[in-house]
Formats: sequence, structure tokens, C-alpha cells
Amino acid sequence: MSKEYTVHTKWDNMIISDIKYGDTFKQGKPFNHIIIDNFFTEEHANALSDNFPNYEDDIWKGYYNNDLEIKKTCHYWSLFPELYYKTFHALLEPSFVKRIEETTGINGLEVDHGLHGGGLHTHPKGGKLNVHLDYHIHPKLTHLKRNLNLIIYLNKGWEESWGGHLQLWDHNEETNQPKSCVSVVEPRFNRAVLFDTTQNSWHGLPDPFNCPDGQMRKSLAVYYLTPANQEVGRKRAYFAPYKEQANDEKVLNLIKQRADNEQASSVYVTKE
Repeated sequence: MSKEYTVHTKWDNMIISDIKYGDTFKQGKPFNHIIIDNFFTEEHANALSDNFPNYEDDIWKGYYNNDLEIKKTCHYWSLFPELYYKTFHALLEPSFVKRIEETTGINGLEVDHGLHGGGLHTHPKGGKLNVHLDYHIHPKLTHLKRNLNLIIYLNKGWEESWGGHLQLWDHNEETNQPKSCVSVVEPRFNRAVLFDTTQNSWHGLPDPFNCPDGQMRKSLAVYYLTPANQEVGRKRAYFAPYKEQANDEKVLNLIKQRADNEQASSVYVTKE
């Protein structure tokens, strides 16, 4: 922990800016996305993984344990280990945001220094996250909408058979629900996925994964925003029940509460 690390990332070597968004990001199915392997330099990725907080550490202030999601989160800068503090700073720098714009073709991106909904995420053995749509209007910066998610996985030695894959689903126009899983993203070490959240972008990891005891699924997330035409839209995630939950009134009521900006915080345990 005492070793000094320099923040080096692959955009220093023009990896992202060399990607032509018309041939990659905009061709992602079922909604615009791109997968970027070896996102950080090997040294930096290893350091991030080695310094990732343990599941029982006090850093975790968001604790979700319900029928829709089992995970812990932290978005507080003051609690981040120094290496993560520097990394999030780099991911919000104008020079890196420019790379994101070049990759996606989306201009005028803004950042959320509060990392609302982002930061560090971890799921334990048996962790899950029902397929959902992310919030649309930022609950604090109501003149901005969430446009892009960048998620980077830090699971060294993660085996495919354990599960924990991010699922991307298409949209059923008739039911306004997810229709079927079209693509999966294996949470390989140092892999990033960047996707548009404005296109009925149903995503999640609804199947509880089965990693060995003591392992956990590790990731960091940053979201990029664009101006909203109006301050009307989702301010909380909207979840879908999986097949076995379709007629479960308890789960359906939880989904309604979880989507309500006034009630959401009362339906999951939080250690704020």
C-alpha cells in the first residue's frame, strides 16, 4: 500500500482516439456500446485491483440488499484510497472527456464530480442486479441528463464459469419492458464497457453469480452527462422483474418504490 504509483491510462497511447466511433460504438447492439480491453496500463490496473477495498471495509456507504440488487457502493471522494482518488480525477479531466466524445460521436459532454450513482461498486458471492434502465435526469443537476456509462472491471483471476456477466437487453415497445438478452459482457480484468443510457438501454446482471467464498466482483464507474431539454424524466433507476418475479406483488411494489425519487432510499439498507 505504501508504493507510489503514477496514473497511466491507455488513452495516453491514443487507444481510444484511434477507434472510429462509426464502425464500433454506433454499431453496438442492442444499443450503442463498445468494449475496450486493457483499458489501463498493466501496472495501474494491477495496483487498482490490489488496492480495492475489502467487502467488509467501512468505505461502503451504499448497501443494497433486496430482491432487485445485492451490492455495495461508495462515491465519496474523501473515502477513496489515494490511487482511486487520482484515477477518478483523471477520468473526469477535459482531455479524457474529449477522448470519450471522439469515441462516441457525442459532443458537449459534462462530468459529475459528485459521482452520483458511480464510484466503486462491488458484489459478493450471490450478487445480482436486475435488468434496469438508469435514471435519466440527474437528481441534483436537473438541467443535465445521464448519457453515457463507463464501467471498468478489476477482477483479477475471474473465471467465466463464475458468471457475473453484464447483460444487454433489447426493448419491447408493446410492453415497455426488456425483451431478450442480446449481448453479454464478461467482467474480465481491466476490461471497460462504454454504453449509451438514453436508448432504452436495459442492462444488468440478473443471474446471481457463484464465485468462490472470499471473492467479489469489483468495478468502478463514471457517468457522462449532456444538457437535458427539460427537467422531466426518471430520477431513479427503473427495474424489471425477471420471469419468476413477474407476478410477485412484493417485488412489483418494490420496483415502484425504487423508481420513486421520494421513496427509493427507504427500500434498501443504507449506511449513509
